[in-house]
Amino acid sequence: MGLRTMRWLLAGLAYAATAQATTIVTRWNLPGISSPLWESHPAIDPMTGDLWFVRSGKDFSGWRIMMSRCRAGHWSRPVPMPFAGTGLDADPYFTPDGRSLYFISSRASGGHMRTALDIWRAQRDARGQWKAPERLPSPVNSDQAEWFPRSGPGGWLYFGSRRLGGFGKDDIWRARQGPRGQWVVENAGAGLNSPSAEYEFQPAPDGRWGILATQDGLYRVVMTPRGWQRQGKYGPEVNVNGTEIGPLISPKGESFLFSRDAGGQRSGELFIAHRDTSIDWPPQCSKGSRPRA
Repeated sequence: MGLRTMRWLLAGLAYAATAQATTIVTRWNLPGISSPLWESHPAIDPMTGDLWFVRSGKDFSGWRIMMSRCRAGHWSRPVPMPFAGTGLDADPYFTPDGRSLYFISSRASGGHMRTALDIWRAQRDARGQWKAPERLPSPVNSDQAEWFPRSGPGGWLYFGSRRLGGFGKDDIWRARQGPRGQWVVENAGAGLNSPSAEYEFQPAPDGRWGILATQDGLYRVVMTPRGWQRQGKYGPEVNVNGTEIGPLISPKGESFLFSRDAGGQRSGELFIAHRDTSIDWPPQCSKGSRPRA
């Protein structure tokens, strides 16, 4: 066994142990943002600290991307994102430098309304202002729905889709742009996908592990010499009723946010999963401070 393989094996065992460790889950209380509607898929702007999220009906319909700013120690009343369009918008994701935002939308493209959700990208100009978003071309988008675009190691953009060529109902795919601007798309592999439904994948910032959302709940996966491999399903602290969606991993990889149907009048709520409650994340909105990603 080579040294490199041994290192990968030891890292995999360490991450596997972490996946089975006790995870402390608490509800992220956000006065003025938490509502009887469903809040999910949080994203934190690395440049401004603004909180973006998806708000939908109690039945998880009518998706809209909303944003809120920390003002005088309070989160402001949520408003639609600056380039909100007709149709559905969901799954916002900032690149680590904050220069680009990926999201999905059924808005019109090329003068025609879309019947399926596609991946779009908005980019900031030199002054930090948002330019008009652009729909990513084929083969990234297909005649089927795409969702949850997230960047990962090696320059790959991961996303979910039910396009032809997968292992089952819904699969995780990945796309990468070449030096001439052309896109290459491939299935993310059997380490993530199965005959069942896998629909969201969030790689950690260090590219060594990630969270996979499936019809069976949230799983922790790790990068190995054979690619991504599942290392364990999160326990009952995280997986309660099968509605867990939209994971967002902290910049240091110590915690993550996700959404779950809390039942009763609360509908979908945001929750924090910690290995250590002393970790100061997600950013708090308090007087004299500006939240950072």
